[in-house]
Amino acid sequence: MLEKIKKGLVASCQALDDEPLHGSKIMAKMALAAQQGGAVGIRANSKEDIIEIKKEVDLPIIGIVKRDYADSEVFITATKKEIDELLEAGCEMIAMDATNRSRPKNLALSELVSYVRDKNPSVQLMADISSLHEAKEAEALGFDCISTTLYGYTESTKGNKLYDDNFAFIKEIISHTSTPVIAEGNILTPDMARQAIQLGAYSVVVGGAITRPQQITSRFVKEIKRT
Repeated sequence: MLEKIKKGLVASCQALDDEPLHGSKIMAKMALAAQQGGAVGIRANSKEDIIEIKKEVDLPIIGIVKRDYADSEVFITATKKEIDELLEAGCEMIAMDATNRSRPKNLALSELVSYVRDKNPSVQLMADISSLHEAKEAEALGFDCISTTLYGYTESTKGNKLYDDNFAFIKEIISHTSTPVIAEGNILTPDMARQAIQLGAYSVVVGGAITRPQQITSRFVKEIKRT
C-alpha cells in the first residue's frame, strides 16, 4: 500500500455517532468524492464503513476502529477485538495508537503488532504517535510507517499544532527515523499539505478540512465574525 500513497493525499473519511454525516453509505460516497478529487488512499473508521467504502472506490484503505475503554485513554484500534474487525473488513493497512499510554487491560503494543503479523502478514501497520520517543519505539517494533496523528492530543502535547514552528515536529521525526513518516493532524489548507510533502513527509492525511463540513463552516463563520 505504501507505494500507492507516496507523495499523495489520503482522505480521512470519518463521522462519529453525533455528527450529521454519520453512516457507512454516506462515508462511502465521501470516499468516492475524494477519489474523484485525486486522493490516493482513504483512512476510515469501523468495519462497517470500510466494507461500504470498498464497494465505491478502488483505493487502498487505512483502517481504524475508534472505541472507548474505561481503563485507558487509548481509543484508536486499542485491542485485538478491533484488529479482528479490521482484518475482516479487508483494509490494506491498519493504524493504531502507538503512544506510551497504557492500553486496555495493559495490553502491550508489541503484542498487537505480533498479532497482526501472525494473522495476516500482508497487512501493513501505521503507528499513530505523539512524540519522537514513540516514533523510535514504533520503528523498533517494525511498523511500516509512522503518522503524526496524535501530536497535540495526548496530555503531554495537548494544544500543540502540527504546523507550528514551520512543521518542526514533522521535521524532527523525519530526521531521526528511517521509517516513512505520514503527516496527519490539523492540516487545514492545500498549502500546508504541499509544505509537509516538501519537508519530506511520505504522504499527507487530511480529514476535517475535506470531510467534515460542520468544521469547515465553523472556520468560515469565525473569520466573518472577526470583521
